[in-house]
Amino acid sequence: MSLISKYNVAAPRYTSYPTVPYWDEHTFHPEKWETLLQRSFRESNGKDGISLYIHLPFCESMCTYCGCNKHITVNHGVEVPYIETLLKEWQLYIDTFGGRPHIREIHLGGGTPTFFSAANLAMLLNGIYQTAELLPDASLSFEGHPGNTTPEHLQQLYNLGFRRISLGIQDFDMRVQEIINRLQPFGMVASVVENARKIGFTSVNFDLIYGLPLQTLKSMQDTIDKVVRLRPDRISFYSYAHVPWIKGTGQRRYTEADLPKDEEKRQLYELGKLLFDGNGYTEIGMDHFALPGEALHNAFLQGRLHRNFMGYTASHTSLLVGLGASSIGDSWYAYAQNEKKVDKYQELVNKGWFPVVRGHILNEEDGLLRKHIHELMCRFETTWNNADTQCDAVTEGLQRLQELEKDGLVQVLPQKVLVTPGGRPFIRNICMAFDARLWRQVPHSQLFSTAI
Repeated sequence: MSLISKYNVAAPRYTSYPTVPYWDEHTFHPEKWETLLQRSFRESNGKDGISLYIHLPFCESMCTYCGCNKHITVNHGVEVPYIETLLKEWQLYIDTFGGRPHIREIHLGGGTPTFFSAANLAMLLNGIYQTAELLPDASLSFEGHPGNTTPEHLQQLYNLGFRRISLGIQDFDMRVQEIINRLQPFGMVASVVENARKIGFTSVNFDLIYGLPLQTLKSMQDTIDKVVRLRPDRISFYSYAHVPWIKGTGQRRYTEADLPKDEEKRQLYELGKLLFDGNGYTEIGMDHFALPGEALHNAFLQGRLHRNFMGYTASHTSLLVGLGASSIGDSWYAYAQNEKKVDKYQELVNKGWFPVVRGHILNEEDGLLRKHIHELMCRFETTWNNADTQCDAVTEGLQRLQELEKDGLVQVLPQKVLVTPGGRPFIRNICMAFDARLWRQVPHSQLFSTAI
C-alpha cells in the first residue's frame, strides 16, 4: 500500500484545537466568553494588539466547490443593514473591553467582500477606526473576486491602509471554471493584479485548488504557467474538500467520477510544488508558498509563523475578534462562533446581545495540545522539555507516532518531534496523533475532508 493510500483519511485542518466538532458546548456560556475576552484584552492589547476578522457572506452566484458560509443574492440592498449590524457588534466588543483596541491585523473574508461597494466598505472600516487604534505595522488584507474587484475598490481600500489582496483563482482552465461556476479569464485576473500593483499594493495572494473536477496534469501545468506570469507574492494551494453531505447541493453538480483519484490528486500537488519551487517560491507550513522577502516567508524563517481561524498569518496575536455571521473568535482561553444565518445574526445583535451560539472553554490539556499542534503546523517540529508542556495525552500522541516514524514521516527524539521533508504532505495526519479529543470520541460519520 502506498503512503498516500494509507494516510488519505479524514483529518482536520487544525486552524484550532480542539477542532469545532469537538468543542464542549455544555461548559460554554456567553458570560464566560465575555469574561475571558476581558482577560485576553488586558493581557494582549498593550503588547501585541488584537486581530480582527470580518465575515462578509454575500455572493451573487454559487461557486460549486465552495465550503465557506455564504448567502447567495443579487440584492445589494443588504449591504448597508449588514454593515450597520457589524458596527453594532463591534461596539459590543468595545463596551466589553473597556478600552481602545490596538489593531494589528484586519482581514475581510467571505463570501465575497467585493460584493460590497467601495463606499460601503469605507463606511464599515471608518466606523471601526473611530473606536480603535491601528498599529503602525498593522497588516490589512481582503479577499477579492476578480470578476467584481474594481479600481474603486482597490483605491478605497488602499487609502484605508490595506496592502494585501487575496484573489480566488482556483484554476485557469475554462472547462474547470465552467463546472465549478466561476468564470474569470486570465485577462480579467491580470487586469486586477496590474491595477492593484499600480495603486501600491505590496502583496498579492492567489488561492489555487488541486483536486477539482476535470483537472489534469496538463491543465494544472497550464494554470501554474499563467500564475507564474503574474508572479503573485504568495500562493495558497489547497486540497479540494469534497464534502457534499456537509456543504449541500452545490458540490453535487458533479460526482466523484469527475474528481481526480487519490494518486492522481497527489500528482497534481507534486507538480504544483515542483513548479513553484522551480520559480522561486518556498513552501510555508501547509498549503502555502511565498517568494523570498514576503511577510509570510520571513515569519516562517524567523519562527514567528502563526495559525488561527484566518489560516497562516505573519502576526501573532492572542486575541482574535470575529465579526459577522458565522465568524469565530479566539480569546486564547476560549473560542466562540456566531450565528450562521444572516437574519438571525442580525436579530441577535440588534437586541444588544453577542450573537455567539456555540463555543468552547479550553482546559489545561487543551492548551498543551494546542501548543504542540500549532508548532507542528507552523514550524514542523515541537518540543516538550519543560514540565508545563507535558501531559498524558502527549505521551499517548507519541505512541501513535510510532507508525508514522516507521514510514519516515517524523523523527521522534527524546524531547522533540521533527517532521521530515517527506512527512510535510502528511502534516494533518501527524497532528492527529496529538488530537486527544478525536481519539476519545472517534466519529461514526465523516466530519472532515480527506488529508490528501
